[in-house]
Amino acid sequence: MIHSMNVAEVCNQIIGGDIVALSKAITLTESTKPEHQQTALEILDYCQPHSGKSIRIAITGVPGVGKSTFINQFGNLLIEEYGKKVAVLAIDPSSRNSHGSILGDKTRMTELSAQKNAFIRPSANGETLGGVASKTQDAIVICEAAGFDVLLVETVGVGQSETMVHNMVDFFLLLLLPGAGDDLQGIKRGIVEMADLIAINKSEENQILAAEALKHYQNALMFMPQHRQNYQPKVLLTDAISGKNLETIWDEIQQYVMLATENGTFQKNRQKQAVAQFKMQLGEVFNMILFQNEKVKIKYNQLSNSVLEGKISPKTAAVQLVKSMLVG
Repeated sequence: MIHSMNVAEVCNQIIGGDIVALSKAITLTESTKPEHQQTALEILDYCQPHSGKSIRIAITGVPGVGKSTFINQFGNLLIEEYGKKVAVLAIDPSSRNSHGSILGDKTRMTELSAQKNAFIRPSANGETLGGVASKTQDAIVICEAAGFDVLLVETVGVGQSETMVHNMVDFFLLLLLPGAGDDLQGIKRGIVEMADLIAINKSEENQILAAEALKHYQNALMFMPQHRQNYQPKVLLTDAISGKNLETIWDEIQQYVMLATENGTFQKNRQKQAVAQFKMQLGEVFNMILFQNEKVKIKYNQLSNSVLEGKISPKTAAVQLVKSMLVG
């Protein structure tokens, strides 16, 4: 494991593209041990000035839509045809009890995982809402410092808190199945509204249904508020297995990035995301401190018992705990 005394050396290895050092650093950010957390903070501060140069792309969709297959093919395309270095941050569904990663994305991205210029990091989402691991933002910073040009963030699904990933990326790609109607696929309207591009995957399997879905979502987007300046989200057909329109998807992403860079919204979005991440991290740090301080833990247990016995409301208990922390 990495220790504080060689943080600079490890960070220089990361910046030099050392995958082993990169993996260890991300593991540190995921650790709950206080000594690891402090070292992780030092690594993040060291890497921060070297980050921010990638294109961050979220890829989401209902289970069974073929996200991993799509990423495997799309990542290979970016590496082989466009000379990109691609990092995949894949957040797996996890057990409520063990919080372990149960799908193992590397087994579903065999070709991509064998690429020299690819890095795949599966991690369990634990109890984090929205299918985004709490340390994903940290992993983004470290991967960017390691020189990856494109970051693909694969989310668990399309839950109500999917806005969390929207606050981490530059481009939001929603994969859907052939068959019109978001009620049919369990897609919430808010997710469709956030999409910068909707791709109907597996379109070769049922071309008639795919064509209907294409028309349906094209019409739907016309009546949805435009969330990007001077950019109208598009819908297209794709098929990860055959490779249909994968290059077109990359072209659309590049066109958006170029437009957003020219009108200044790209940097503004990044700045807004940084503030949003700061607010999100406050809650995480609060919980971290809560369970590391012995006095606070004692107070927490006392208040928990009072809540269990029905003596006070959960909200009152929370207020009392926070006040006790603030006054020391």
